[in-house]
Amino acid sequence: MKLVAEISMYPLNEQYIPPIQEFIDRLNTYENLKVVTTATSTTVCGDYLPTMQLLAEEMQRSHEKIGQAIFVCKFLNGDKMVSEI
Repeated sequence: MKLVAEISMYPLNEQYIPPIQEFIDRLNTYENLKVVTTATSTTVCGDYLPTMQLLAEEMQRSHEKIGQAIFVCKFLNGDKMVSEI
């Protein structure tokens, strides 16, 4: 089963761009994920359980490093997608 996740990150500090870019850069290191970034969100596509695990690990890493940050996520069963992300 495939997962498509749309994520927006909102660090609660004045220097918000570097933590967002670092999170996106880390997601792009995973060869088994397809990552598409726009101005307001990042879409990640991959196998369901491994993708959920990677997202959980990377969100935790961000929280540990920068403290408070809001992640707004939408999850979709990617098996039903007509086109590839």
